[in-house]
Amino acid sequence: MSKPPKAYRRFVERYPQLGQAWETIGEAGKEGPLDERTCRLIKLALAIGALREGAVHSSVRKALAMDIAPEELEQVVALAAGTLGMPATVAAFTWINDELDKAQS
Repeated sequence: MSKPPKAYRRFVERYPQLGQAWETIGEAGKEGPLDERTCRLIKLALAIGALREGAVHSSVRKALAMDIAPEELEQVVALAAGTLGMPATVAAFTWINDELDKAQS
């Protein structure tokens, strides 16, 4: 998996305890019956629903590293349309495609 973005790395260097706490939260969330693939798609859906562009980008990169197909990622954003409305859904679609385009180049 690729290393986190520079801004994240700098933040964690400056605030290592917050970085450690963040890692602990992430690990705790993995406990349960859902497999890693399902968890990744749910995390993408949550990032989309919260309209967190950076989290969507990160989630897409992690999903691609897990060999989750672009079509699966696009289906997650399509499922959000009824809840988010068209403008937010199109925004999320562009965020996903930002990463898909990078991965193809």
